[in-house]
Amino acid sequence: MAMEQTIVMTGASRGIGRIAAERIIAKEPGTRLVVLARGPVDDLTTMSGKVSVICTDLASMRSTADAAAEVMRRLDAGVLPPMKALVCNAGVQYTNNLTETVDGIEATFAVNVLANHILVRALGDRLGSPGRIVMTVSDTHFGDFRHNLGMVPGPRWFPADALARIGVFPAPERTMAGRTAYSTSKLAVIYLVHEYARRLPPGVAVMGYNPGFVPGTDLARDADMFSRFAMRRIMPFLTATPLATSPSAAGRYLAAAALGAIDASSGAYIDRNQVAQSSSESYNLERERDTWNSVEALTAAW
Repeated sequence: MAMEQTIVMTGASRGIGRIAAERIIAKEPGTRLVVLARGPVDDLTTMSGKVSVICTDLASMRSTADAAAEVMRRLDAGVLPPMKALVCNAGVQYTNNLTETVDGIEATFAVNVLANHILVRALGDRLGSPGRIVMTVSDTHFGDFRHNLGMVPGPRWFPADALARIGVFPAPERTMAGRTAYSTSKLAVIYLVHEYARRLPPGVAVMGYNPGFVPGTDLARDADMFSRFAMRRIMPFLTATPLATSPSAAGRYLAAAALGAIDASSGAYIDRNQVAQSSSESYNLERERDTWNSVEALTAAW
């Protein structure tokens, strides 16, 4: 009989997260998959009676905290079996650095960083041993042509409390500022992965998962018409080369990371399906601690 376990996941309604969710269900039929999503995921829930959805707006700290509290309530009531993994896969990329959430936070940072932090802080000690937290990051944090093909500027680091405010990057109304906010937010997540590895309970491992450049997904859905066309119709041809990853492969690798099929120690950076080194900039103890302190302060009320 398959082991009963709970996996909580964001970003499972489309793209590589959707593929990963289907893979998890197929590979581990004893898994209860709890999806945190803004809208219904009817086709996923009808695929398996072991999938449930908690309506969550990750751009709202209250909504994210409420979703975490609902997961805890179901665990405490025995509605869900023990929790074994948290997969923070949701991510956004805007065409400016001026989009603000209901909490007054720059939207990229709110979803890509603060929502993850709220979930980790609420659910980290609910994970059984061995437990696993997987956070989707991006190789755009390297900032070189090999990793971003010239499409996304590299990160431009500011203290996290500054990154949480709109307009921190030059020409904030322009697309490049929005993309810089994206790559910088992913660098912030890697800093937090390293800090979580030092702070999580024994037996709970956390790692960053980089799917690589994955054309054909909806990450660029808010971009201009040409960029959307290129991402959906032209760039997928790059998946035949080492420069890009197909959505199906990226989803399989994410599922493998979530299920522990990729051997990685806590704090590791998983590049597609193997452990690798993230950028030299991503190993900075002072920034890691400062980022922790800032996001703790920003999310303290939740």
